[in-house]
Amino acid sequence: MTKVAFIGAGSFGFTRNLVRDILTFPLLQDSTIALMDIDAERLDYIKRAVDRIVAEGRYPAKVEATMDRVEALRGADAVICTILAGGVNVWRHDIEIPKTFGIDINVGDTRGPAGVFRALRTIPVMLDICRDMERHCPNAILLNYTNPMAMLCRAMQRESSIRVTGLCHSVQGTAQMLARWIGAPMEEVTYVCAGINHQAWYVDYRWKGQDAYPLLREAVKRPEIYNEEMVRNEMFIHLGYYVTESSGHNSEYNWWFRKRRDLIEKYCTHSTGWNPGEYAYILKSYLQRENTWKESIQAWLDDPAPLNLNRGHEYAAYIINAYMGGEPFRFNGNVPNNGLISNLPEGACVEVPVYADRNGFNAVHVGALPPQCAALNQVSVAVEEMAVEACLTGDPTMVFHAIAYDPLTAAMLSLAEIRKMVNTMLEKNREYLPTFKHFKA
Repeated sequence: MTKVAFIGAGSFGFTRNLVRDILTFPLLQDSTIALMDIDAERLDYIKRAVDRIVAEGRYPAKVEATMDRVEALRGADAVICTILAGGVNVWRHDIEIPKTFGIDINVGDTRGPAGVFRALRTIPVMLDICRDMERHCPNAILLNYTNPMAMLCRAMQRESSIRVTGLCHSVQGTAQMLARWIGAPMEEVTYVCAGINHQAWYVDYRWKGQDAYPLLREAVKRPEIYNEEMVRNEMFIHLGYYVTESSGHNSEYNWWFRKRRDLIEKYCTHSTGWNPGEYAYILKSYLQRENTWKESIQAWLDDPAPLNLNRGHEYAAYIINAYMGGEPFRFNGNVPNNGLISNLPEGACVEVPVYADRNGFNAVHVGALPPQCAALNQVSVAVEEMAVEACLTGDPTMVFHAIAYDPLTAAMLSLAEIRKMVNTMLEKNREYLPTFKHFKA
């Protein structure tokens, strides 16, 4: 019997859908699903939801709910992490303080000042989870969905013996979007995607074995397609390769789109897909969800219609099935760069093709990225490496150095202004930064 532990199980939609997917595999239908969250009310709701899935599917699975992390982890074969370290009243300052300094962040959960501070709060918690796993389920795999993905995975892969990879929806989501643009059935598309999380590149994209990039270059000339992803389409037109993640995210990962009001207006307010906009999209949407989550969950629980228990496309269920002895599965995961991408730093967290099987994670060697793609990755990797080092050593000066090299921050502020902003953010986060015991703002 497989045991799957969900840490941060109160993420209702995600946990519910992933449990549904896990239980569709014959090898996993008698699993123990251990749900853990620090919010008792959310835990109760997700327990009821998972119980409904098990009942309607008539699965021989067992469902446990606990607020004790060790209890959830004990004897687990796979651990799925979707935590948020600090609530909205903490991390909203990651966006609002830079805004007062003229830095207009859209999402802020992955890079830049907001991503760095999110990492500083979250890395210690993730390492605590790893230490518990080393004691109570040392052979389990850890599948991380928490952002900032690259910085968290880098810290865990550096400091722990646990086999960990980070999973993100952006690779398969973008691949499907590109297939739609050229009218290709997804089952006829193959690709190689590599780089870093939220900034990986389709170095090869084919339809029926033929290079599909000429078709994509024609597709983005059509206004309805160009307007769907303005930022990423501009990057594709000028850099030659398509990048993962949405325009909302990518608008803040570089120097080109958010440093002037006219650029924000031109590229960041009119997309027909996810509008990158001004001010944090994620903050607004999170606040809206917080106001309505009980009603939406209760409506799902009370809906008399039978559940759709068909398997979705989330990586984690397929990976767990492969690790427990099922069919090997290829996915894009976040792993240490042990020579996998030759023109990115050794040891950095990279996102490359990976095969999951009984042995765990087997990453694929990619080689060199196109130089213009590697250059943008290298800047982000440098920031991430300094941020991880800062957190592990408790060095506030290294936090400043990390944020000083963030492309958007550097395009907007002087070094003195950056230092003042970082000190303000350090002071606001003081009680949530356990590795920074002593610092002076």
